[in-house]
Amino acid sequence: MEFGLSELQASVRREAAAIAARFPLDYWAEHDRRETYPWEFVRAFAEAGWLGVLIPEAYGGVGLGLTEAGLLLQAIARSGAGTSGAAAIHFYVFPLTPILHYGSEFLKQTYLPRAARGEMLVAFGVTEPTAGSDTSRISTTARHDGSRWVISGQKVWTTNAQNAERILLLARTAPRRAEAPLDGLTLFFTRLDRERCSIRRIEKLGRAAVDSNEVFLDGLVAGEDEVVGEVGRGFYHLLAGLNPERVVIALEAVGIGQWAVDYAATYARDRIVFDRPIGQNQAIAHPLAGAWAELQAAELLGYQAAWLFDHGRPCGAEANAAKLLGARAGFRACDVALQTFGGFGYARETHVERLWREVRLYEIAPISQEMVLNYLAEHVLGLPKSY
Repeated sequence: MEFGLSELQASVRREAAAIAARFPLDYWAEHDRRETYPWEFVRAFAEAGWLGVLIPEAYGGVGLGLTEAGLLLQAIARSGAGTSGAAAIHFYVFPLTPILHYGSEFLKQTYLPRAARGEMLVAFGVTEPTAGSDTSRISTTARHDGSRWVISGQKVWTTNAQNAERILLLARTAPRRAEAPLDGLTLFFTRLDRERCSIRRIEKLGRAAVDSNEVFLDGLVAGEDEVVGEVGRGFYHLLAGLNPERVVIALEAVGIGQWAVDYAATYARDRIVFDRPIGQNQAIAHPLAGAWAELQAAELLGYQAAWLFDHGRPCGAEANAAKLLGARAGFRACDVALQTFGGFGYARETHVERLWREVRLYEIAPISQEMVLNYLAEHVLGLPKSY
C-alpha cells in the first residue's frame, strides 16, 4: 500500500522498517533455533517509542490509531522478522486494549506508561484446553474473598508466560447460564505470581523465539483494583481488542507473504537451470504473480478495516474478512516461495522454511478460519447460526 498515506503514516512505516532492518535474518534464525526471546529487538522499538503506538500521550504513549499500528507491524513482518518479530511487539500493544477502553484510572496511570517504555511484559490468558473456541465454557474460576479475588484453573497457549510480569486473565465469577452463556466472566490484570502458578512451555511448530505455555493457577490473587471494567462483563470488554487485533494479524501475515514473494522473485531471476532463469518458466512465474495479487487484495481490505475502526464505524465484517484472506494469502505466498527454491527452500539457510512455519499460525490463531467464516455467514449473509 503506497497511496493514501499521510506523512505521519509514511514515517511510521519507514521508521519501523529501518529499525527492523538492523536485525538480519540470521538473528531470527538463531533465536528460533535457541528458543530465546528477542529482547534486543524489543528494546530497539521501546527506545524509539513505538511500543506505545496505541497508548494515549497522557499515559506515555504516542496516541496513534489502528492504521498506524498496522503499518508498524506489517513493516516488522515484511522485514524478514516474521511472526517472531511481529509477536514480540504485538504483545506489548494489544493485550492492553481492554485496559485502554475499560480500565480504571488506577490501571491506566500505573501500567500504561510502563508498557509504553517496554518495562512490563504481559501474558495473555484466555484459551483453555477443555473449552477451545467456546469461551463461555472456560473452567478457570475467581472466588471473591473479602477485598480480593482468588483464581484457580488452567490456561493454554498463553504467550509470554515464561517472562511476563503480569497477565490479562479471563475467569468465571458467576455460574454459566444457558440464556446468557458469556455473562459472568471477568477480566483481571494481575501479577503472574510464580508461587501461585506453574508454567510449562509448549514445544511447537514455529515462532519458537516467543514462548507459548500451559499455565496452572492455584490460588492466584487479584485485588479489587485489578479488575478490568465490570465484574461479569469481561468477555464483552475483551471484544474491544478482538476486531483491531484481527486487522493487524491480517497485515502481519500479509507482510510475511510480501517478504517471501520478494525474496523468491529475486532468487527466480538469478537462479539458472537448463541455461535460463527459472523465473522465465510460467510454472514459477505464475504462482509468484498470483501470490502477489492475493496479498495486495488482503492488504487493501486490512487497511479498509483499520480506517473504519479509526473513524468509529462498524468494521466486524471487514476485520474478519481481512484476517481470513490475509492469513490465507500469507501462507500461500510462503508456500509458493518455498516451492520456488525447490530443495533449498527446505533448508534453514535460505530462511524460507522458518517463515513458512511461522505464518501458518495465522490460520489457527487468535481465531480459526472456520470461526471467521461462521461470523461472516451469520452476521453478513444472514444465515442461521451453525455452531
